[in-house]
Amino acid sequence: MIFSNFYNQLDARLFHRQGIDSLPNPQAGHFNTALAEQLQWSDDEQKNWIKIINGEALPSNADPLAMVYAGHQFGHWAGQLGDGRGLLIGQVLDKNQQRIDLHAKGAGKTPYSRMGDGRAVLRSTIREYLAGQALTGLHIASSQAVGFVYSQDLKVWREQLEPTAILLRTSDCHIRFGHFEWINQYQPSLLKDFTQHCLEYYYPDSLNQHNPIIHFAETVVKRYAYLVAQWQLQGFGHGVLNTDNLNITATTLDFGPFAFMERFKPNWIFNHSDHQGRYTYQNQPSIIHWNLWVWLNQLIPLLSEQDDIKATITDILAQFEPAFLNDYQAGLCKKVGLPLHDEGSFQCALDFLKILQIEQLDYCTAFRWLTEQDYTSLHNQCLDLRQCDDFLKQYHAIRDAYSDEKDALLSDMQQHNPIYILRNHMAQRAIELAYQDDLSEVNRLFQILQNPFVTHKLAKDSDLQPVAKGQIEPAISCSS
Repeated sequence: MIFSNFYNQLDARLFHRQGIDSLPNPQAGHFNTALAEQLQWSDDEQKNWIKIINGEALPSNADPLAMVYAGHQFGHWAGQLGDGRGLLIGQVLDKNQQRIDLHAKGAGKTPYSRMGDGRAVLRSTIREYLAGQALTGLHIASSQAVGFVYSQDLKVWREQLEPTAILLRTSDCHIRFGHFEWINQYQPSLLKDFTQHCLEYYYPDSLNQHNPIIHFAETVVKRYAYLVAQWQLQGFGHGVLNTDNLNITATTLDFGPFAFMERFKPNWIFNHSDHQGRYTYQNQPSIIHWNLWVWLNQLIPLLSEQDDIKATITDILAQFEPAFLNDYQAGLCKKVGLPLHDEGSFQCALDFLKILQIEQLDYCTAFRWLTEQDYTSLHNQCLDLRQCDDFLKQYHAIRDAYSDEKDALLSDMQQHNPIYILRNHMAQRAIELAYQDDLSEVNRLFQILQNPFVTHKLAKDSDLQPVAKGQIEPAISCSS
């Protein structure tokens, strides 16, 4: 690995240096060889990946540290938080010379652990490992993991005693909205220099603008509009969109009680701690908007030169909704294979979603029916045949009007409608086998999710089966 650390050069009040508290008798979980090669791991490093992830053989240029930050959790100020079980190992250069964070989750207690034990359990580690692979395979900006190790000799209590694990994950950035909240609340003198570093390392184009802070803020807002549009289009629910779980580059991070939509139920509460349904799938755009508002207010001290700071913040945030709607509308038209430039396409696509919701059809499978022109399966699964027939009539009328574009429209559908998603029962099966030291299902799912748009020989019929009709969707534990 080629380290190019910068966070450890910032003000020492922003972090605490410490090493990984290694697991006893670590076992191999899974190793992402392709990602390791992209991050320029040497042959020796790849051979010793278990010891590296377990903290027994970290490269000499690694400089593990726990970040401190704050945040709003479930809409309420939570005060000082921080890496309570994770350590930023350092930044490394990938083959494209892009600086990538290495971050170990489950590395032991830190000064920011509060009442926690500093550990991650095997269950949540497998879910996060596979989710990163799934999102990346869907071309959604996401953290990924190089691999994980686990120990049956060290167990911790969550809802029950569970094996522990360490996940070595990566992201282009681990600086969160919560960093700015912590600085403003506890060390406001750091804000100017800290923000300058953020621009230099993540938004250098902003430095050349008339007002770098405004350009930075506008870019973050637009990036999040695009990211949440991609989540909605692929039926992904993050589960816990607190300000400490959102980074400044709009990369999916810290997903624990996540879920992929099965039967289309936009108000499905998939986080069992989300008693009010704050973080349901249908609320994600508005919640991201709220989080951006919280973050933008942290920049007010840097905008003192503006005549009307409140109006400036409002104008920046106002760019979110049209950007989101534009990205979502374009993506949904591609998923149904209708031309964006036809004024009836988007409404026709929304009519399709209404059918999915009313009939409780599987989100992923239903879009594949359209992709494969299997209208019979769609028709057979609908109770309200008049509504289905009305949709198909309008759908075919638009497609027939653009028959000269059919190849391009079909290509869009094939590239935007996966065959496979990470269904909860698939992840659960992999977890149950892993408890018995059988990682074969983790490996199988990892390979399928690498490219979910093509048929895989390793796939099983059960990979395409949604939650049974009428069955209550599972609520995922956010414990990790």
